[in-house]
Amino acid sequence: MRILVADDERLLADTIALGLRRAAMAVDVAYTGAQAIEKIQVNRYDVAVLDRDMPDGTGDDVCRWIGERRLATRVLLLTAACGVYDRVEGLGLGADDYLTKPFAFAELVARVQALARRTAPALPPVLERDGVVLDVARRTASRDGRELALTHKEFGVLHALMRAQGQAVTTEDLLEQVWDENADPFSNVVRVTVSTLRRKLGEPQVVQTVPRAGYRVGLP
Repeated sequence: MRILVADDERLLADTIALGLRRAAMAVDVAYTGAQAIEKIQVNRYDVAVLDRDMPDGTGDDVCRWIGERRLATRVLLLTAACGVYDRVEGLGLGADDYLTKPFAFAELVARVQALARRTAPALPPVLERDGVVLDVARRTASRDGRELALTHKEFGVLHALMRAQGQAVTTEDLLEQVWDENADPFSNVVRVTVSTLRRKLGEPQVVQTVPRAGYRVGLP
């Protein structure tokens, strides 16, 4: 999942981003509404978590901007205002969900995950292919009944490959889906992560390199 967090409270924005990254999401951060729109113009996001009260373009403005362009990005609005009218107003702007501050972080993660699932074709909660089983909700992975201890990035790469259902996924797509805007597109981070993932998955190799196309999950 690629997520945008926009909040002018820098500590809160950075804390939310850190927590979402620990849940194996790729997260970019903006501190103003204008920054948020700039990033959305460059990157494709599954979910935008927007504070309603930002300088230089509020979360409402960004939400409206997304809706006017009919982007697939889902919007979760954050606000300190907890009245019914405020929630109704926020949803009326085109937001997909609404969460008041302070909030339980586990709830935020659950809401972001639920919204992200709505941006992609429906898939079963447990993905299986050639002995590899990936439980997205529980964040567990196994092969032939053997539990795998994967890092956040290894899990993210495996998730992206499993979602593709045997089709090749390019290095660029893996960078976009699993890493964030700070990732160096000229680095070998994807190749290294795929290498360690292959080692943990064991033999026979189930993550295949597709020349000039990327990687796919499936036995040769």
